Amino acid sequence: MNMEERIARINELYHLSQKRELTAVEKEEQGRLRWEYINSIKRNLRSQLDNIDIIEKDGSVTHLKERYGDKND
Repeated sequence: MNMEERIARINELYHLSQKRELTAVEKEEQGRLRWEYINSIKRNLRSQLDNIDIIEKDGSVTHLKERYGDKND
């Protein structure tokens, strides 16, 4: 399931929850899909931050990935 399909399913479960109580299986699926979505966002953000270089006042370059290491959340 790609990310667009996950988001569509999360939204579908949300709208369904507005009409009726979700079953235990649906609530579990909703929680799992939300968790996967959030972790995907975190991985993408980490990847972007790892590729940022900061030019210090003295002209040196600080690579954020080297400075803060490879953190796995």
